[in-house]
Parts: sequence; C-alpha cells; structure tokens
Amino acid sequence: MPQRIAFQGEMGAYSHQACVEARPGADVLPCNTFEDVISAVRDGSADLAMLPVENTTYGRVADIHRLLPESGLRIVDEAFVRVHISLMAQPGVEIDELEVVRAHLVLLPQAESFLKKYGIRGEAWPDSAGAAAEIARTGSRTVGALASDLAAEINGLHILARHIEDHAHNTTRFLLMSPEPDTTVRGDHGMITTFVFQVRNIPAALYKAMGGFATNGVNMTKLESYMVGGSFTATQFYADIEGHPEDPPVARALEELAYFTSMLEILGVYPRDPRRD
Repeated sequence: MPQRIAFQGEMGAYSHQACVEARPGADVLPCNTFEDVISAVRDGSADLAMLPVENTTYGRVADIHRLLPESGLRIVDEAFVRVHISLMAQPGVEIDELEVVRAHLVLLPQAESFLKKYGIRGEAWPDSAGAAAEIARTGSRTVGALASDLAAEINGLHILARHIEDHAHNTTRFLLMSPEPDTTVRGDHGMITTFVFQVRNIPAALYKAMGGFATNGVNMTKLESYMVGGSFTATQFYADIEGHPEDPPVARALEELAYFTSMLEILGVYPRDPRRD
C-alpha cells in the first residue's frame, strides 16, 4: 500500500509537486492549512507531512518554525522544488484574449516583467493551484492563472507560456515529516540535523553555546531566532547543522551546547539533499 503524504494547498500546488518529486507513487492528501497537514499525520489520515520552510526569494515561511516544534512530528527528509511559473488558460484561448491572471500574492511579482509585456493585470488569489481550478470550473476565456505545470495538467488547462518568472533561482525548501524519527538512515551526500534550543540566562550564553560547533569543525548552515510565549525576552533558536548526532564532532558540539541551554530538542536527522550545493 503506497504512503499518503499530506500537504497544504490545492491539487497542483507547488507543495503537491514536492510530494510527487520526493516520493513518486505516493498518494497525496490536500489540506487547507499547515495545522491541518500536521493533524492529518497525527490522527493517521496520512503517513507523512510535506511542509515548506523557506524560499530563496521570500525567506522563511511565516509561522512554520513555531509549528514544527509543537507538531510532535520528526523530519525524515528534505526536498527542494524549483518554482517554475507557467501561464495557463482554457484550451483554445490565446494570450491576447487574457485580461487578468490570478495567482497567489507572492507569485504575481515574480512574473511582473512578463505581465507588463502583454498588458495583463494580476489579481491576487488565495492559492495559485486553486486559481487554475476555478478557471477550469467557470470556463472563463478572459482569465488565466499562474501556477505549476502540474496544476495545468490536473485541471485540463492549456499552457500558453512556461518559465515566465523574472528570477531563475527561485526555489522552495520543504521538509518531509513523520510521527517517528529514523536515525538509522545515512545519506550519500551527508546528513543534516535540525534542532531548536533556548539559551540559559547567563552573559554571552549564545556566543558560548555556538563555540562548540566552531571548535569541533561542525558546519552550521542555519541559525534563526524567534520569540516564544508572547514575550520579547523569551527567544528560541532554530538551527541546521551538517552531520549526524552520532558523529563524534557533532556529539561533542551538542554536549557543549546542552550545557548552555535550558531546552534542546532535536527535530530531525535526515539525508542532506545534493541540491543544497
């Protein structure tokens, strides 16, 4: 029986594309919110959750770092999806017939040059794949959508132009999460360990906590802070490092980190994706 992966958005969303690329042949379960995605895995409706964490153009996905530690799930893999934007419409419609294109608010600016060239007005929509589905449902010939090729395929729309994004580097990083960790896996391109921590209330605690990674030669690829508990003084840190907790340098660094922290929780140990390079 194939695994089922829950994701946020409509069928054809970039999160759906991440599921298809990361686990070919898996079933998928679209959900309305990130919280619904997590709940689907926790109640057994899905085996895995696919959650976006950051984008090369827009940075961190809002609220996701707060949700990950609270989810009770563990990261078992990462996936990188190149965000290619396609213009789609009803079959038989030409570009010069379009008056409006709909897409998620963050997608429209990424195709600004193309839209200006053809004099098409952008209209924000809650979900780009949902915009494609709405066009297919209504049969409008003056409205198009900006979305993935997968959205066009699912909704029977015609692709008028591919890869119309202004920037060639736009990529979203996703995390694949499971109810249980799997620390036995070893990736061909190395491992990533993700954890959250809070430092003790002592002078230079963060500086001292980070020292163990430098002295043990452990590469930290991400360190971000965010407030917790509604307080301006309570800060939690989210970090990615290269390596496995069983690697001696990583084990020593984490042991030193624990001395300076009041909370330390490993969210996942998983194969390093070669597309990080």
